[in-house]
Amino acid sequence: MNTLLVFCIITVVAVSARPNEQYSDKYDSVDLKQILANKRLLHPYIKCLLDQGKCSPDGKELKSHIKEALENYCAKCTETQQKGTKEVIGHLINNEPGYWQELSKKYDSEGKYVHKYEDELRHIKGSK
Repeated sequence: MNTLLVFCIITVVAVSARPNEQYSDKYDSVDLKQILANKRLLHPYIKCLLDQGKCSPDGKELKSHIKEALENYCAKCTETQQKGTKEVIGHLINNEPGYWQELSKKYDSEGKYVHKYEDELRHIKGSK
């Protein structure tokens, strides 16, 4: 009986110590439409992700999670981040294909993950 009780306590502690993680929502209020509509705002983010320029605080946050988010189809993203990810990737695929190729090569050099995004988001309505 004591063994069962100890096992139950350990299980509860282990589960509570490992909560369902999500990325910080600190930057969820960033206006993506404004950034995507203005190359002067967009290109520094891309340069940050490509290690070709300085990173803003939100750029650093994005960069720290981008590979994992790409691989896991944004599983730890908030709902706002999931929608924003699709909006940004759709924009890059359809309007900035050169940068999309560079980012894909850097973060998915084997091409394991980018194709599912390309298939879903190529020429989506409102991506221009």
